[in-house]
Amino acid sequence: MAKTVVHPSVTAFVALGANLGDPVAAVAGAMECIAVLEGVCLVRRSALYRSAPIDSSGPDYINAVVEVETVLTAPDLLAALQRIEHEAGRTRPYRNAPRKLDLDLLLYGEAHIESSALTVPHPRMLERAFVLVPLAEIAPHLVSPAQLALVRDQPIEKA
Repeated sequence: MAKTVVHPSVTAFVALGANLGDPVAAVAGAMECIAVLEGVCLVRRSALYRSAPIDSSGPDYINAVVEVETVLTAPDLLAALQRIEHEAGRTRPYRNAPRKLDLDLLLYGEAHIESSALTVPHPRMLERAFVLVPLAEIAPHLVSPAQLALVRDQPIEKA
């Protein structure tokens, strides 16, 4: 009889953002898509936040962060997130272009991953209020007051 291998679940955090089309609907829809991914359980979702583009252009962004428990590997979770982006009409004409949907894997358990396709923890997460503020809302133990102070000059408000 074949054995079924059950992988332990890992807590991961995903940042969501959009500033083209209907960004509120795009981010809310992406949360629902993440919630129904096989091997993923959506645990918490932050409120939606509005922020000005940073290193980008176009209208304000709508941002959020979700916490998931997953049995997927980090590369498989990233691939699933990229499929959701693609189905939402995400294109990548140039770095930091305005977008219909952006999903970034911020943290994957305690893992430190450096590959050509994936870096975890996300390399710029500590520089962005639109990541740290919603992350602090759902996982305050992961964001220090000092980290929040470093991004306090970046305007962000609940949408």
